[in-house]
This record gives sequence, C-alpha cells and structure tokens, in this order.
Amino acid sequence: MATFSSARDHTGDLGAFVASSPSSYHAVQEVADQLRASGFTEQREIEVWDGSAGGHFLIRDGAIIAWRTPAEVTAETAFRIVGSHTDSPAFKLKPRPDRSSVGWQQVGVEVYGGMLTNSWLDRELGLAGRIVGLDGEERLVRTGAVMRVPQLAIHLDRTVNSEGLKLDPQQHLAPVWSIGHPDRSVLDLLAEIGGLDSGADIAGHDVFAYDTQSARAFGSDLEFMAAGRLDNLMSVHASLVALIDAEAGPDIQVLAAFDHEEVGSASTSGASGPFLHHVLQRIAAAHGIYDDAVLQMFARSSCLSADGAHGLHPNYANRHDPDHLPLLNAGPVLKLNANQRYATDAVGSALWRRACQAAEVPCQEFVSNNAMPCGSTIGPLTSTRLGIRTVDVGAPMLSMHSAREMCGVDDPYWLSLALRAYWQGA
Repeated sequence: MATFSSARDHTGDLGAFVASSPSSYHAVQEVADQLRASGFTEQREIEVWDGSAGGHFLIRDGAIIAWRTPAEVTAETAFRIVGSHTDSPAFKLKPRPDRSSVGWQQVGVEVYGGMLTNSWLDRELGLAGRIVGLDGEERLVRTGAVMRVPQLAIHLDRTVNSEGLKLDPQQHLAPVWSIGHPDRSVLDLLAEIGGLDSGADIAGHDVFAYDTQSARAFGSDLEFMAAGRLDNLMSVHASLVALIDAEAGPDIQVLAAFDHEEVGSASTSGASGPFLHHVLQRIAAAHGIYDDAVLQMFARSSCLSADGAHGLHPNYANRHDPDHLPLLNAGPVLKLNANQRYATDAVGSALWRRACQAAEVPCQEFVSNNAMPCGSTIGPLTSTRLGIRTVDVGAPMLSMHSAREMCGVDDPYWLSLALRAYWQGA
C-alpha cells in the first residue's frame, strides 16, 4: 500500500475496507492480510517471541496488535502507540436464534453496545462473525442481505410522530427473515457457509448483524461519506495506512486495534484487558529488557487513542460548547474533558499539535457542553492500565452509533497523515 495522493483516494479505500469488515473478526482479518502484503510477519502467542527488526502482528480474537521494531532496542527506546477499536454497536445473534411468530420466521438477537435503535429499522441486514465447530476450529462467516426489522406503518400507530418512537428491544427489534418456512434455521445457514454439515455442528458463535448497503460519497461536491461501522473502522483504517507508510524510526511503532470498546472493553481482547501490556512486555523481553527497565520504556512512551469525534450538527448546535464547534472537513479533532473522560492533558495536546503541524493538517478541539455528559474512549483505560501518556483524538463525524454514520472526505485522510507523522517522530 502506498501513501494516498488525495483524500478521495483514501476515503475510497476506506469504503472498501468497511465493506470487507462487517464484524470485528473480519476487520482483523483484513488488517492482517494488508500487513502480510506489506511484509509484516505473524506472531502467535503460544510461540517463542520473534524479536527481529521489522514488522510483526499478533491476533487475539477480534483484536490485533502490529508493531515495527527498529534495529536496536534498549531501555531508552520508546513505544509510540496508536489505539483504536474494531467493534461497533449492532445486533448480536442469541445462542438459539430461531424463533417464529404468527407464521413469520424471525432471528433472535441482543442489542450490543449503545446503538441508535431506530436507525436499524427498514434496512436490509446481513449476518457476519465467527462460528466455532466442535473441533474448536474457528470459521469466519458472512451472509448477504437476509433479514430486516420492518417498522410499523403509521396507520397502525398514529402517535409515532407526536409522541415519539418507542422500541422495546425484546418485542420490536427481532428481524424477519422468512415466512411460512418453520423448518428453516439460521444456524444451518451459517453452518453451510462455514463448511459444516448443519447448525448442530456449531458449538459456539459470535455473529452480528450489519447493514449491507455499501459506503457512498455524497454532497454537492461529493464531500461527505456515509457507511456503517465508521466508528471506529475509520480510525483502524487510518492507522493501518499510516503504519504501513511510516518510515522506521528509533522508537517501536505500535498499532493496537481492540475489540469490545462499545461494551466497556473488559475482555481479553479489550483495552481494559492485558493484551497490549503483554505484547509490550514480550517485545521488551525479546531484547533482554525486564522489570525496571520496562517501566523506563513506558515512561518514555506515548499513545494516541484514535476514535470517532462528535462533529457539529447544524440542527442541534446548542448541544455543543459554543466556543468549540468541530466541523466536518476541517481537520482531525483533539478531545479534552476536565473529568478525564478523555485522557488528553497539556503535554499530550502539544504532542498532537506537533504531529498535525509536521503533517501539515489542520486541528480542531472538542470539549463537551457543560450541561451534557461526555462519552469516553479507550484513552483513559490505556493510560490507567499502563501509565503511558495518552492523547484522545479522532476524525469528526455525525450520526455516531447509527447503523449508517457520516464523515467528511478530507478528515480520515488528514487523520492518517497526522498518525504517520507521529510514528515518524513528530
């Protein structure tokens, strides 16, 4: 992969990346494939650590960590980390997903993460994720458009516009996928795709719904892009492009794309788990660096937590702080919060501004309206767990946590350029 010469080329590739990544497991596979094609080698956790110079990556379930090691690593070497996440709010398949109601065949799902549930109505949805056979082998599966959550007609709910749409997650959000065929099984369909004889051969599954509509540029000058899972595949893709394009430097360049951010990150593959800590420790140990010397490395290190940022919504401008109004296509965003919902401090702010300056990209700030609570990211989790200075940044977007989100064409490109400048020592 070469550096994209324009924002439109970058965003076009982002659309293809999203299309290849309907679940966190598919996203990890796509990242791994692109890293392999760029000369990175895979490290398995159960094998002796490869401390050679160059690019490496390690997969753990729906998360991936990649790194580029310089020729010499000592206790004076720093880690330069960019963190993101592979998951998005969605419906997750229940263990026994087949259900019927008044002649309809429906799909039993749970709500995963803080989704805008109304945005999932009246969309043709597919299923994607992993299934595990009785032999323990994992298989990635993906369907086309097989189901839909149809909204009730206004004639049967005359109050919907005056009193608001109210959706009960158990009663109103079960997708339909067939009618008059009670013998059809969702698990049988997934088993067939995964090369198993029947759904009875699936011993476990992590399968999610996704919007099958492809990414699309729009606007008077095609200056916007709409797609599913931009939060946070936009940052995963930007960091992937930046890492592949970055020149090797004296520090260890690390890409960490975690799973389960949307549900709290408390998992073996989430930012609150030990995954990143273990990888950094094993990198250091491969070069004979242990204990106090590892903490010396951490003290020299930094992390950019790259996640979606709230762009100014013209119909709800009063929801923003009036002096901090990040716009789409006006540059990546530095995110700050006095209550540490974001990990950015003054030193981290300066670090990020140096990276943007070196990359010759604009920079905006987001701070929440005092009357509104602020969301959070993996930034505070990373800084708390590792004691590494962390800065929260991201590209501005609208419709965050919708089934179909929106960003500007320029911002993901600028974000990637700034991340590359950071990795190269800015």
